[in-house]
Amino acid sequence: MKKILMLLAVSSILFTSCVSNKKFAELEGKQRNTQDLLNTATVKLNSCLSDKSAASVRISSLEEQLLNLRNDKSNLIQSSKDLTILTKLGASNLEKSLESLKEKELKINRLQDALTKKDSVTLALVTSLKKEVGLDDEDIEINVEKGVVFISLSDKVLFKSGSYHLSSRANEILGKVATVINGKPDFEALVEGHTDNDPYKKGILIDNWDLSAKRSTAVVRKLVELGANPAQMIAAGRSEFVPLVANDSAENKSINRRTKIYILPKIDQFYEMIETEMKTLSGEENSEKVEEVEEGN
Repeated sequence: MKKILMLLAVSSILFTSCVSNKKFAELEGKQRNTQDLLNTATVKLNSCLSDKSAASVRISSLEEQLLNLRNDKSNLIQSSKDLTILTKLGASNLEKSLESLKEKELKINRLQDALTKKDSVTLALVTSLKKEVGLDDEDIEINVEKGVVFISLSDKVLFKSGSYHLSSRANEILGKVATVINGKPDFEALVEGHTDNDPYKKGILIDNWDLSAKRSTAVVRKLVELGANPAQMIAAGRSEFVPLVANDSAENKSINRRTKIYILPKIDQFYEMIETEMKTLSGEENSEKVEEVEEGN
């Protein structure tokens, strides 16, 4: 009986021991699985934390970009408004500029018309003088100098050598010139006397200045005597200081001894008109600049 009891006790111990080992093994297996799951979860967690950090940086960058875009949008809207204002001002200024250009073009056209008219008058005057004087002589020249008509007469035509007394031939020539001058009351006649460089002193005359002026006044007096209006006449002496050629030969000195009669068709009034127009243009330009500065402010 005792043997049976002992056998049962031993069997019970062995059975209990077997069951405990099996459970332990199962627990160990579960523990390893749990540890593996924990390790995997830890790796994923670290990865998520890293992704979160990167996402936070990305979000900060995107938020900064969004703020910049909003600022750019605001600046663009303001620029658009400013551009609209500038465009309106530009269109207004352009319109004013075009109107100003039209006005200036009209003034320039008027000046060109005046110049054309002056040229036409000059050409007609030359033609009239050549027709009236009607002389084909190398000692008489009718031409235009700087837009002014002139008659150049050699001293051989008008004066005796070294004298300021007119020759008989001078009456014929100056009579025709006086007819032209008298027929144009709006014109002036400037008579210039020129000499060579030979020193001159005779009687009451001191030098070539006296001689050239005396010859000029002699011509003026004769033109008045022949019918020219004295109010149209101007006398001037240029002495030896405006030679045509060098005074190095008798022939050249003869060329330099001459009397020039300039026919002036209201030159002072013509230039006064141009000066007035130019002052008007200048005044308008200054006014426009002031307006532009005021608009800019």
